[in-house]
Amino acid sequence: MGDEIEQRLRDSLSAIPSLSGYDGPVERLGGLTNLVFRVGDVCLRLPGDGTEEYINRAHEAEAAHAAAKAGVSPDVLHADPETGVMATRFIEGAATMTPDGFRRNEGAVRRAGQAFRQLHTSGAVFPFTFELFSMIDDYLGILSTKDVALPEGYHDVVSEAQSVRAALALDPAPLVACHCDPLCENFIDTGDRIFIVDWEYSGMNDPMWDLGDLSVEGEFDAAQDAALLEAYFGGEPPAQDRARMIIYKAMCDLLWTLWGLIQLANDNPAEDFRAYADGRFARCRALMASPEFSESLATLKSGGN
Repeated sequence: MGDEIEQRLRDSLSAIPSLSGYDGPVERLGGLTNLVFRVGDVCLRLPGDGTEEYINRAHEAEAAHAAAKAGVSPDVLHADPETGVMATRFIEGAATMTPDGFRRNEGAVRRAGQAFRQLHTSGAVFPFTFELFSMIDDYLGILSTKDVALPEGYHDVVSEAQSVRAALALDPAPLVACHCDPLCENFIDTGDRIFIVDWEYSGMNDPMWDLGDLSVEGEFDAAQDAALLEAYFGGEPPAQDRARMIIYKAMCDLLWTLWGLIQLANDNPAEDFRAYADGRFARCRALMASPEFSESLATLKSGGN
């Protein structure tokens, strides 16, 4: 750990009453944009540089508390909306999921579906509404101030996606509290249940966004998609819900392409974000050109008939 990071860590610990005198071991954990540490029985998150451009920390803190109350996320011990520092209870003996972890464990896929159902039916109300096309506009606005090129054809695909927007609006799903950024590593599996962490992008949303986005993040195959949907619905999913899940698999890649470019512009060293963004966009275009996508769009337009 570099001197600057260590100083940030020590300053943050000193500002949290329950951790101000801590002098035990500290373990660096993962994180694409933030600095995350295990400090005794606490998970401490320090916000990454530049995240203040697109993360509302007050909204995140409120959502994290609500998700913990709903029983799907660890207890929040400290959340400072001014600094973005957050401390939650560390889940001992749990595995941080990965695409490969989900691939090797269908039970974990099912537990993720059950956790989503628990969240979505909890009655929790998050302060932010996650609106896909507004967020695309917001991210494009941020990128207009930075020296980063969009993938060729990006605006054309956004124009094509207006047909998706119209189809979704025909019979919109009731908005519920959603995670909205189900990266595999945001799932902590005890073997009996899954906890979901990191509520930075959470908001009121169509619940099928969460399922579609997790499918993309985990690179789920058809069998895993079926297991996720079956666990969520307790049986065969309605045709409209399955169609919306597939539609959102493409739409989340369309949005997160821009997120990756913001990371690139902010010199985030966590990974090759040019490749990340280009790969996301290519996957979006491939799915939008597929028969499965066309059939799903037709299902939405027909009302599931």
